Amino acid sequence: MSAMNIESVDLNLLKVFEALFEEGSASRAALRLGLTQSAVSAALRRLREVYGDTLFVRTGRGLAPTLQANQLRPLIAEALARCRQSLTLLDPHRADFQGRSVSLGLSDDFEIAHGRRLIAAVQALAPGLRLIFRQTHSQIVATDLLERRIDLAITVGGCNARLLGREVLGEGGYACLVDPASLQAGQHALDLDEFVAREHLLVSSAGFIGIVDEALAAQGLRRRVAASTTHFAALPWLLRGTSCVSTIPAHAAEAIAAATGLRALPCPLALPRYPVELGWRTVTPGDPAVARVREAIAACLQP
Repeated sequence: MSAMNIESVDLNLLKVFEALFEEGSASRAALRLGLTQSAVSAALRRLREVYGDTLFVRTGRGLAPTLQANQLRPLIAEALARCRQSLTLLDPHRADFQGRSVSLGLSDDFEIAHGRRLIAAVQALAPGLRLIFRQTHSQIVATDLLERRIDLAITVGGCNARLLGREVLGEGGYACLVDPASLQAGQHALDLDEFVAREHLLVSSAGFIGIVDEALAAQGLRRRVAASTTHFAALPWLLRGTSCVSTIPAHAAEAIAAATGLRALPCPLALPRYPVELGWRTVTPGDPAVARVREAIAACLQP
């Protein structure tokens, strides 16, 4: 590969790299950038020359980044972010963010409970800005932020790494979600005996044991888990028509119950409450678009 310097490189190629990385398809990248697919293909050929690497390989599901593309991605994302931030200096009080997007990492329970209000709040505070929800959780959120997969995160911990900032938005607890057809007339709670006697649906990204099992074990009790899932979205279909109970964060239980006709009940176990945190990178200058989304999150989640 011949030596390259910045004077010989069209910096618009970096936008093409970003679009290819995020869309995983030359045709979708072309639509996003308002270019023809042949123009995107030509830009990819030039990118390969610049970096001396294939960068993206064709798979059955589109274009997959190579190891070098994954290494380049945070550097290119940072360069483009700084360019976009520099343009806001021309009009720091502008009322719209047309064409901009902010990626918010969160688990699907927060998305279910707060997603619609967050979209409305962002539309009010930053017209034209696109909010992108991406799945994350406390075990991977620090990496997701530092590698620029997301701009902000709402999680239960995990944002205490160096170069990350965090703010506690509040705290949460747990509730039980059941099909009301499995309750007696006028029943508004489960006692501990009935709670243990019912089969359970476990929502866990980690394994077979959850916080409920730990609390029951402390009292010499055990529950029977009929099935487990890694996400919350299917719970209405898994619970409907059964006597199973699922113990999940109260914000998700209440939102799912309101939307589906399931019933959210107090948990008969004393379970520890947890902090809800907002996390962000501290290594880059403030981005007005990210700042507006932070305002929206605070308005929606803080008491």
